[in-house]
Amino acid sequence: MAKKGDCRQRIPGYVAGVNWQTVVSLVIVALAGAGLLWGRLRRRKFSFARDTHCGCSTAEHAPNTSSIVFHARKGERPQIIVKTK
Repeated sequence: MAKKGDCRQRIPGYVAGVNWQTVVSLVIVALAGAGLLWGRLRRRKFSFARDTHCGCSTAEHAPNTSSIVFHARKGERPQIIVKTK
């Protein structure tokens, strides 16, 4: 007979009682976790714009900043407003 604190007898009994739906759901969770971990650890492709910030204008380097506002509601005429600062 196993000791009271020994879990060797409980694990096979638990595994035998697991149905196929539980196994499938655990496999899906494991695959999702592995995919998230892989995405976090893999090396990204080099992007010139993202890695060097080339082509991105900042407020101090852009003398004429402007913004475009698109305004449209159901039943109304759409508007495009260009604001220059």
